[in-house]
Amino acid sequence: MKKTALPAGLLLGTLALNACSGVKTSQADINNPETKGLPPGQTGEGAPLFTFGKNSGGGNGGGTTQIQVNAYLWRATLNTLSFMPLVSADPFGGVIITDWYTPPASPGERFKVNAYILSRQLTADAVQVSVFHQVNQGGQWVDSPADPSVASGLEDRILAQAADLQAAAKNAQ
Repeated sequence: MKKTALPAGLLLGTLALNACSGVKTSQADINNPETKGLPPGQTGEGAPLFTFGKNSGGGNGGGTTQIQVNAYLWRATLNTLSFMPLVSADPFGGVIITDWYTPPASPGERFKVNAYILSRQLTADAVQVSVFHQVNQGGQWVDSPADPSVASGLEDRILAQAADLQAAAKNAQ
């Protein structure tokens, strides 16, 4: 039993290291201020901003998995929601979930936001924001309807900032 445990462990370790070798980042990608905060796979020179599934670099088979959402929408959404604590940010699925945020001006209410990037294109319907609202009643947080204009206002800010990021990137070329 002990004779097979060591070779099996070495084999698994080797496979794990080989699995990591597909991600490539250049020094230029790391030092570029426009792409510094973007997830891996969105910064490569000449690389598409978004792809579905696995990218094999021109053939059939394996390759590196890349971000499946528009990079400008992703960055703009993170920037717009940066005042709220994040619970989850999935760049492959395009989902950002915040934790509850209590505005300093109104400690008796709190908000939570889920943002979904729905398209690889920078269009008006490419992002959807859901806002959840609760009010404190007798020490208990109770669900309350959120004003729909809050969600649409966040969507508008995200889209405007994404367009600004895209324009800045084109001007820098």
